[in-house]
Amino acid sequence: MPPRVLIITALVGAGHELPARALGEQFARDVPGCEVHVADGLDYLGPFVSAVSHRAPRVVFFRSEWVWDAGFWLFATCPPTRWLSQQALYRTERPRLRALIDRVAPDVVVSTWPITTEVLARMRAHGEIAVPVVSSITDISALRFWAAPGVDLHLISYPESASEVRRIAGPTTRIACVNGMTQPEFLTARDRHEARADLGLPDEGAVVLVSGGGWGVGDVNGAVDVALAVPGVRMVVCLCGHNSELADGLRQRLGEDPRLRIEGFTDQISEFMAAADALVHSTGGNTILEAHIRGCTPISYGWERGHIRLHNRAFRRCGIADVVATEHDLAGAITRALASPRTPDASFAHLPSAASVVMDLVRESQR
Repeated sequence: MPPRVLIITALVGAGHELPARALGEQFARDVPGCEVHVADGLDYLGPFVSAVSHRAPRVVFFRSEWVWDAGFWLFATCPPTRWLSQQALYRTERPRLRALIDRVAPDVVVSTWPITTEVLARMRAHGEIAVPVVSSITDISALRFWAAPGVDLHLISYPESASEVRRIAGPTTRIACVNGMTQPEFLTARDRHEARADLGLPDEGAVVLVSGGGWGVGDVNGAVDVALAVPGVRMVVCLCGHNSELADGLRQRLGEDPRLRIEGFTDQISEFMAAADALVHSTGGNTILEAHIRGCTPISYGWERGHIRLHNRAFRRCGIADVVATEHDLAGAITRALASPRTPDASFAHLPSAASVVMDLVRESQR
């Protein structure tokens, strides 16, 4: 029988949705006859979790950012309340996930969303799921809920994440650094001049990307202003994600500047990173890694909230991204990036594919 894969994600941000899509495409492409079922975990975690996950980001990301700090501390870093929240999620949300798994009857369950990962891990540890459970991790740090005892296999994008996953999940879980949780285009070398020509960007001079992630959060306006003022910058491309208010505001304020290009959510992120010299990004995650792969120097700036603080510590410690807190320091970081350009990192193309590692686990479990 062809293998059947259930991927559970959450349609609350590109950091969960895009890895699920990329994994699904890799399974369908690389595993003959594979059936891939992608489910939105918000449909199976009850009305309270769904309402909070859909509505809270629009408040805490833009208006009451301190709530995100407080919530992250309370539920992810404070041991007593973290334990209570984990218990509550498991006890209240497992029936719906159980029904989903029974309906799909998969050979393996892959989760790209930490909340479902937490519940699935406990179900697996208690013998309520008979097939392997896999966690897909695209953050570098702050991995409570991403990693958990009970998960059979943790797929990681950043090799630097392995020690934290091991510390959280214990000695028996498997950990594999793989490709397949980003768009497949990132695994193919791309000439910078050709990418610029295809995107209609100037061939000469520096190009700087500014991004606030899928939500368009953080000091994106400040980053655009700073980048435009750095000597040698020919073009600034602002990736506004799904934040139409941000894009409209930039058009009203700077729309006449020929050196600024404003983009909404795009599926050409690989092309833009191949074309650009530097990326100023606010929300960490897979985007920083993708820039590193493309040789587009990543700079973390503009939204050091909650888990992003831990991301930034890891970026500094591992030398993956320049991390700055003020506009003055950002100008210096962009200047340094342009003076010392990075080269693309082709090593990620030679990592094992997520699909192959998961299928090895499935075959082993069926013996």
